[in-house]
Amino acid sequence: MYVLVANIGSTSFKYSLFDMNNEKVLAKGRIERIGEALSPCVVEVNGVKRETNVTAPDHAVAVRQCLTQLTEPELGAIKSDSEIAAIGFKAVHAAGISGVRRVNTELLDAMEEINDMMPAHNPPYVRAMRILAEKLPDIPLVAAFETGFHQTIPNRNRYYGIPFEWAEQYNIIRYGFHGASHRYIAVRTAEILKRNDLKVISMHLGGSSSLCAINAGKSVAASMGASAQTGLFHNNRVGDFDPFVIPYLLRKTGKTHGEVLNILATKSGLLGLSGVSGDLRDVTDAAEKGHKQAQLAVDVLVGDIRKYLGAYLVELGGADLLVFTGGIGEHNKMIRKNVCSGLDVFGIILDPQKNVAVTEGETAIHATESKTQIWVIPTNEELIVARQTKELISS
Repeated sequence: MYVLVANIGSTSFKYSLFDMNNEKVLAKGRIERIGEALSPCVVEVNGVKRETNVTAPDHAVAVRQCLTQLTEPELGAIKSDSEIAAIGFKAVHAAGISGVRRVNTELLDAMEEINDMMPAHNPPYVRAMRILAEKLPDIPLVAAFETGFHQTIPNRNRYYGIPFEWAEQYNIIRYGFHGASHRYIAVRTAEILKRNDLKVISMHLGGSSSLCAINAGKSVAASMGASAQTGLFHNNRVGDFDPFVIPYLLRKTGKTHGEVLNILATKSGLLGLSGVSGDLRDVTDAAEKGHKQAQLAVDVLVGDIRKYLGAYLVELGGADLLVFTGGIGEHNKMIRKNVCSGLDVFGIILDPQKNVAVTEGETAIHATESKTQIWVIPTNEELIVARQTKELISS
């Protein structure tokens, strides 16, 4: 069975093609600037990369372009697009719907219902899915929602201190996101240590970041809440923020409610606080050159991570593993060092040499005397979505 896993952006389409008989990636690629006169297209099969420009007025045409390339004899990925059993999407959130579902009108309406809560995620996915469902009717579409892994979170970690009817009638609760990534970490750590009873704190740190407390393979707490704007601050999104500040900002800035929300969703986080960039590499470089705002942004990010790390150590009653994953978690040794600094009292001791020596792949970076293991594990969200898509289609 071949499964195409799609990652949708407002003007981009990225994919991985899996052979689910052995879970190997047969091909991967992307098309960018969808809707423009020419769209850069990259496809890689068996280490051979091809870069071209194509005409892709919408996402359905972009997918068709990719399928056409994958079936070309010289690439040798697949013989026909009829071999694609399904397209799986790493969908984020929908009103009243979670888990893994076939894409249909009801599901798309439920996603669209909360566009205002998920402004950076749902609109491009809904738009692309509607077009694909119409123009590629022979290929089943499957949505694997980020909230699915967090359905095991107990109510004490799920409810806000708001009127109960808001939670019941409007589903305003803490959902948690990055579910595919945290699920992969839960599965992979159990495989590495050959144990199913592990207490794991998964730290997905990247352009968008979150922490998750995992007990025996199940999510019991997550830093993101009712929307993906919350928790740790992100590359350009605010994270946790006092809602009562918004009316004050409206009055003082003269901006509209929509303008303020847009700033919180697109011009805040690392970008807003540092005044430099939403990319931690740029912010770190600036901080090392003495840029005070950049250093402040790095310090606040580390403080946010440690705040949730401490909470989850209490929630779990200690941890067997801390796992760094995501672009920042996997590649930024300074963040890993600062997050683990001074945690010896909790039995968490980072080995400085191992931390600096991390290159690629799964790496243990804890000191010999550390009671809690510390690992860097590259996440594989696409594989999780491929597995979930296969399971749904097979059933």
